[in-house]
Amino acid sequence: MGQSHSHNHSHNHRDLKGRNLFITIFLNILITIAQVIGGIISGSLSLLSDALHNFSDVLSLVISYVATKLSKRKASTNRTFGYKRAEIIAAFVNSSTLIVVAIILVKEAIERFRNPVEIESNLVIWLALLGIAANGFSVLLIKKDAEVNMNMKSAYLHLFTDMMASVAVLIGGLLMKFYELYWVDPVLTIIIALYLIYMGYDLLKSSTRVLMLFTPNTIEVEQIVSAITKIQAVKNVHHVHIWQLNEDEVHLEAHIDFDEDIHLSEFDKILEKIEEEVYHKFGINHLNIQPEFGKCDSKRVIVQD
Repeated sequence: MGQSHSHNHSHNHRDLKGRNLFITIFLNILITIAQVIGGIISGSLSLLSDALHNFSDVLSLVISYVATKLSKRKASTNRTFGYKRAEIIAAFVNSSTLIVVAIILVKEAIERFRNPVEIESNLVIWLALLGIAANGFSVLLIKKDAEVNMNMKSAYLHLFTDMMASVAVLIGGLLMKFYELYWVDPVLTIIIALYLIYMGYDLLKSSTRVLMLFTPNTIEVEQIVSAITKIQAVKNVHHVHIWQLNEDEVHLEAHIDFDEDIHLSEFDKILEKIEEEVYHKFGINHLNIQPEFGKCDSKRVIVQD
């Protein structure tokens, strides 16, 4: 079995990620406590819903922080991949909580429509401003890492949507203060909830694909088979498996049938060519190739369990 691992380039800067996540956790704990107290005093459902979302932020950020720490642990004999999937699991859990929180918010908003109450808008306005400032700072802290890491993206989405929710709460507070439009409160809550579902679904789908070992969306198996087959001495490529282990590693496993009964030294040279081809064209950085010559198995089956 030929293996190659020379193209595994990781630039996660995990220590910096951990520090930034710790700061955002602290900020969101403060926001949550303030908004829960303020929501109860003012009677604002949108403020309480924002507090609930902030609480989910705290949980998601803690999960992301733990996953970041776990992902640094080295592999062992009983954990040969280490904890490389910890951040993917964190992204799955966090995106799921976004959708669950959204459903709870919709339910509460419908109840408020049935039983509207007068709201202390001044407190709502000031706490919304606090939420915008704190979440805005948190968003800036982790924005760069969110562009290249699914776990950090899940944390970023929680923080960004909560910042937008605070903006909506601020608008609602101003409308209630100057126009006494108290129905705006549950309407904004439903808008926030729908936005959470929209933002969470795509990340949930992406993390699920990775956990289920699906082929990445950007890769076409047939194109890879065609590219490898064009390499001299390669007769056939079959029994292909492609999966994404985490943010940094995409694996390819395949059987390759050769035209001749080549030496191991020749196979090593061909393996290097295959590695360069699939890395530069398809972003695959881990190979596991089984060489074959004259073996009696089906060469037409590209994908098989």
